Amino acid sequence: MSLQKRFMRVTNLLFVILIAVQFLPDKVSADTFTSYVISFAVGVEAVVLIVSALLKKPKGLNLFLDIIGFLYVFLILWTLATAKFNLLQEALFPPPGKVFEQFIEDIDQIVINIKSSLGIIIQGYLLAAVIAIPLGLFLGWSARLGSAATYISKFLGSIPPIVYIPYGIALLPTFRSVSVFVIFLATFWPVLASTMSGVLNVEQKMVDSARVLNVNKLTMLFSVILPAALPQIFIGCNQGLSVSFILLTSAEMIGAQDGMGYYVKQYSDFGDYTRTIVGLLVIGIVVILISFLFNKLQNYLLRWKR
Repeated sequence: MSLQKRFMRVTNLLFVILIAVQFLPDKVSADTFTSYVISFAVGVEAVVLIVSALLKKPKGLNLFLDIIGFLYVFLILWTLATAKFNLLQEALFPPPGKVFEQFIEDIDQIVINIKSSLGIIIQGYLLAAVIAIPLGLFLGWSARLGSAATYISKFLGSIPPIVYIPYGIALLPTFRSVSVFVIFLATFWPVLASTMSGVLNVEQKMVDSARVLNVNKLTMLFSVILPAALPQIFIGCNQGLSVSFILLTSAEMIGAQDGMGYYVKQYSDFGDYTRTIVGLLVIGIVVILISFLFNKLQNYLLRWKR
């Protein structure tokens, strides 16, 4: 790939435009903290240049640059609509520089809340997966039992786990344990249903070949059936992960004392929309990073499909 294709892209032009926009006169009275936007953009562009120099696959580089390009466009429009032209109500939509400044100021508090939220997600999600996958394997192994259990899991899984919060508060000792319980329910049913579906749809030829080799039932389940059902299992795991983040944020906004949902709810109640936007952006970034890492794990475990 030539130097022009690596370092002279639309994304690099958008970076220049973003920097130029910051020097336009402000139309708001408050400090817009333009230097924070410039510092952020320069840092991102430095990463862009490094990745452009090192990444060899054009497809991967194009995807990365497209994502950064959308980020630059978003920051340009955000800056113009707030600090430069004051098209949006300042109290509700602060300029990006003010949001970045607030993020730096609250970084310690944000890290604590992220740790709390991720701890709940990991506990509930892993507990559900550890129980649901083996159970789904054994239930799905019997076509008759698996078919009946599939309908039961669909019925129970259709009930929003958040409705169990009042019962959890009444029965469990802490709100954290209630949150873990909600995440467990949000993950358990889709993973169980997808595991049973994956087992029931394994090709019979594969099972018959393993039987010819006289493998025992445990080997059949975990060395033959489980790998074949993994693509379907991951569908349920992805669904459970997405729903878990939504429900956790909702649960934290109801009665938690920490976590990113609590952070957003606390400051929105006081009309501090700068911190509210900080919380929303942090939640989005964390979800994207977790999803990215999960997809990497999925691609690694399913590398045999290539």
